[in-house]
Parts: sequence; structure tokens; C-alpha cells
Amino acid sequence: MDGERKRDRLRSFLLGGLVGASAVVAAGRRRRRQRRPGPAGLAAFEGAPCYRELVEAERAEEAAS
Repeated sequence: MDGERKRDRLRSFLLGGLVGASAVVAAGRRRRRQRRPGPAGLAAFEGAPCYRELVEAERAEEAAS
């Protein structure tokens, strides 16, 4: 019984180590990926075509008034 218990604990330890190592590798790959170039935050929103159309429509409305 004692030998079986040690074997189960060793197996659990090895499986946990394997899962932990794979998580470290996955995190490293994710960190190495480069982010998409381009504006971030509000600059990205202001560069969107739908926003530009809205601004143009507001300007046209103001000019008509």
C-alpha cells in the first residue's frame, strides 16, 4: 500500500510539472508575439471611417444651419 501511495504521489507530481511547464511555454509564446502596429486608444477610434463620416455629417449640418 505504501509503495502504491508513493507511486501515485510521484505520478501526480510529474503530471503537475508537465502542466506547469506547458503553461510557461504558452505564456512565453504569447509574450513574444508582436502587437499589431497602428494607433491605440482614442486615436484608433478617430481614424475609423465611421467616425470620419459622422464628423463630416455634423460639419455639413452646421454649415447648412
